Amino acid sequence: MPWTHHSHSGQFCGHAAGKLEDIVLTAIEKRMSVLCLTEHMTRHRQDFYPEEEEAHDETSLAKLYDDFYVEARRLQKSYAGQISIFVGFEGEWIRPESFQLIKNLLAKYPIDLWLGSVHHVHTFPIDYDHELYYKAREVAGGTDERIFEDYFDSQLSLLQALQPPLIGHFDLIRLKSDEPERSFTTWPGVWEKAMRNLQYIAAYGGVLELNSSSLRKGMTEMYPQVEICQAFREMGGRFTLSDDSHGVAQVGLNYAKTLACVEKAGITQLVRLSSADGLGKDVGHAPVIGVPHMRWTAVAVEELRQHEFWQATT
Repeated sequence: MPWTHHSHSGQFCGHAAGKLEDIVLTAIEKRMSVLCLTEHMTRHRQDFYPEEEEAHDETSLAKLYDDFYVEARRLQKSYAGQISIFVGFEGEWIRPESFQLIKNLLAKYPIDLWLGSVHHVHTFPIDYDHELYYKAREVAGGTDERIFEDYFDSQLSLLQALQPPLIGHFDLIRLKSDEPERSFTTWPGVWEKAMRNLQYIAAYGGVLELNSSSLRKGMTEMYPQVEICQAFREMGGRFTLSDDSHGVAQVGLNYAKTLACVEKAGITQLVRLSSADGLGKDVGHAPVIGVPHMRWTAVAVEELRQHEFWQATT
């Protein structure tokens, strides 16, 4: 029954590993019910990651997503009887030009889901390595507090411009900071901006992913932190599960620890992606913002906990 709405493979992502089909086979082996294939969107040359500099130009990087889309749809059909596969992308909000790149991709392909993510502040990657994070922090004013505020301002720009149906790793900014586990409440300005963004997401009907990747990177709580999840829950916000896997070894990784955080946050219901075909419009099936052929289906955490997946995972 468990699912993931955020995944990558080395076949189509320079900082991941393995073939896309192997990701699918691993999810099936682990008895997942829903797998969303969401490769990174293309970017302008000035925003290439280091591993892309020599391997690609803008044309070839754009083609990489095109090739991904074709292969993902092939896998969706090939394994339709074993797992529900949906196809989309992870949107990158870097600079004003990001808006048109995302709109172009949405117009080009009938995607099933896309994530709105912020991996850059002041155009520097903030989760790639400490050196680049420090450069972004210096531009922001030299402190983690200042760059956190700028991160959430950038995120708000993304939210207001495009209203992504799913928000990727809401508090990713903490990864390379001096104190990744620090409570945002200790910085009133940061907390206020985070709450402002959550209120906006809840108002338009966006969903927060509970992203387990922070746990494999040394943190004790998922993205977002439990206190953020508690606040979003009180706003009536909705959540789903994602592993943000970058290879077969990370499919469903740390989901047991993630579920413990879910329960600590008092979350009693999650949602998973479903096709709108044949589904009614009752309270258990909510629209996916901007994707009329898809629905969010509610699943009780208690029901999820009973699945055998949890007996054989960490």
